[in-house]
This record gives sequence, structure tokens and C-alpha cells, in this order.
Amino acid sequence: MTKPLVVITGASSGIGEAAARKFSQEGYPLLLLARRLERMESLGLPNTLCRQVDVTDLIAFRAALEEAEGKYGPTDCLINNAGILRLGRMDTQDPQEWQLMFDTNVQGLLNGIHLVLAGMRRRQSGTLINISSVAGRKTFVNHGGYCGTKFAVHAISEGIREEVADDNVRVVTIAPGIVETEILDHTTSDAVRQEYKDWKKDIGGGIRSEDTAEAIWYAYQQPQNVCIREVVLAPTRQQ
Repeated sequence: MTKPLVVITGASSGIGEAAARKFSQEGYPLLLLARRLERMESLGLPNTLCRQVDVTDLIAFRAALEEAEGKYGPTDCLINNAGILRLGRMDTQDPQEWQLMFDTNVQGLLNGIHLVLAGMRRRQSGTLINISSVAGRKTFVNHGGYCGTKFAVHAISEGIREEVADDNVRVVTIAPGIVETEILDHTTSDAVRQEYKDWKKDIGGGIRSEDTAEAIWYAYQQPQNVCIREVVLAPTRQQ
């Protein structure tokens, strides 16, 4: 391969799938990670290794990464996209849903960074792209726990960027607003889910996953000495 390895978590649908298609189109070998293996394999992308991995499982994450790097070389870009959304009211939401979000959205992201960052620093090159949310910059009703995880992603990203800037490693935060994905489907409160759908309808719907993938690509394809620290994109009518 003439291009380096790109690793994408949460690659079975939505933004992760769109990013996989985009980077494959641009000729990059890929390691795709998600819990739904068949969805990734059905993409049929060339020079792509698909593995069923939950990002909270550090051992499985490491094994998949070592396998891919053995085949395609060191990881040049990690797109930390895996994430879950569980909306709810603080007084009635199941606390286990908060734990699940923090495990995946925060600990899973940290796991990936931990596994690739030392190599990037040694090579004096590499890019971490962390998918956050507008909910990591402002709060929303029924998003209390989720906003907490995404504010964490923003803080983690900027803190690590400051640590590794002298090593020529870039850290990018992509913060989309409402995107047309499956992420809402797992919210357990029917009332909260309907409120969200009504809100989305009022602003004319969400943006496409492909729009976010293009933002990811834009940040990555800049020269290594140019770090697009943060990209925020959302439907024009979203506040």
C-alpha cells in the first residue's frame, strides 16, 4: 500500500460507515471496528479489515489493531467515532444508561487513543480525529448525561492536543449537530424520543452522514503541519 492505515470505530453505520466509504474511495487501507460485523463486511471495501470489537474492550481493540498494522503498517489516523446516545430526564432515566454512555463515548475513545498514540509520537506524525457533538459545546434538554460525555470528549481532545503538539501529532474534534443516523433509535423513553423527532422535523431534518465524513476528510487531508483543531457543523436551522 502507498497510503497509510486509517482506523475507524463505530464503522457499521452512520458517520463511521460514511467515513469508511470516503477514505476507501481515496485509496486508504482501513481497519473497521464495530459490534455488527456483517454490516461492515457488507460494504465490500477493498484493502479493509473488519473486526467485531466493542471499544470498551481494550484487549480486543489491541488485538485488532496489531493485526491490521501487521498487514497494512502503522496507524496514521484514528477516527474515534463509536458512540451511543441515551436521552432521558435526570429524575427518571435509568442510571445504567449514563454508565453505558460514559463507557463507550469516553472510555472507548481513550482506549483507542492509548493504543495508537505512542507510535504516532515516535514517528512524529499522525492524526487523532475525535467525533464529538454540538452537545459537547452547549447543553440541550433531555441530554444531561450525553452532554457530559461529549463535553468530556472536547476537553480530552484539547488536553491531548497540547501534550502532543511538539511531536507533530494532530488532534481534531469534529462536532456535528443533528445527523440522520440510527443513534436515536436506542433511547428507551418513547416520550423523549418523540420530542426529539418533533424538534428535528421543526428544523427541517438533520444533515447527512456523508456531510460529516467530508468534514473529517477535509481536516485529515491538510498538510501535517496544519491542525484543524475543531469543526462544528449542523443543520442551518439548528440552534
